[in-house]
Amino acid sequence: MSECQNLKGRGMSADTKIAELLTELHQLIKQTQEERSRSEHNLLNIQKTHERMQTENKTSPYYRTKLRGLYTTAKADAEAECSILRHALDKIAEIKSLLEERRIAAKMAGVYSDSDPPRKTMRRGVLMTLLQQSAMTLPLWIGKPGESPPPLCGATPASSDYVAKQGDKVAARVKAVDGDEQWILAEVVSYNHSTNKYEVDDIDEEGKERHTLSRRRIIPLPQWKANPETDPEALFSKDQLVLALYPQTTCFYRALIHTPPHRPQDDYSVLFEDTSYADGYSPPLNVAQRYVVACKENKKK
Repeated sequence: MSECQNLKGRGMSADTKIAELLTELHQLIKQTQEERSRSEHNLLNIQKTHERMQTENKTSPYYRTKLRGLYTTAKADAEAECSILRHALDKIAEIKSLLEERRIAAKMAGVYSDSDPPRKTMRRGVLMTLLQQSAMTLPLWIGKPGESPPPLCGATPASSDYVAKQGDKVAARVKAVDGDEQWILAEVVSYNHSTNKYEVDDIDEEGKERHTLSRRRIIPLPQWKANPETDPEALFSKDQLVLALYPQTTCFYRALIHTPPHRPQDDYSVLFEDTSYADGYSPPLNVAQRYVVACKENKKK
């Protein structure tokens, strides 16, 4: 059987699984709405009970007992809705994983779709749009009460023994044509455990040039966005030195954090090092959490 036929078979299998997951996701969304309607009815009862207490200007044992029961029910309703939502998020993660596996398999076989053409034939604007979409769809980490953000959530670094998977996006330090070194956005092709080296493709020159790099020349990108409202410690702080993807390019440059995100959907505001400005830094520019990583070079050039 040819590679193309094998790929087609795997694609059909993935399509079937994705269709099943979408059906399950639809049911979970319906359950969420039903749970929310039930909890809203209970919350309305709590509000009405408080209003009656204010009207009567007293807190009787009856009202205390009633409110205790209503709040216990409200807590259980919230926990049930939260459980359903987490289950739905797991389904979404499964779907995204299957789509990524299918994309990688197609790439390895040299088969491309209209929605994901090879980078070397892709127009610049299309690539920039894809990078922006990748940043927007990066999942937000939602931990349980007291749970710390995992490695690769926001500014939280990967563990020391972490190995990026095939298809993962990374910041890679490579030699440019003029001999200088620069940090580029790249995609992992493979990792050799014997030599501890990665093979990566420049995201902007896919298939044209492949780089073999040691682990110290690779920085994995965040796999989750950190929520500033619940996990501010998982974000880079003001004036911290980072590597950030310069807008409308595929290269990372040194920058200082000007303003961290205030809301989950916000970007960082950063000041890029730029000698053409009197103070040595550019005006503030927005960069998504997806494309801001710790700078390995602490000394200013």
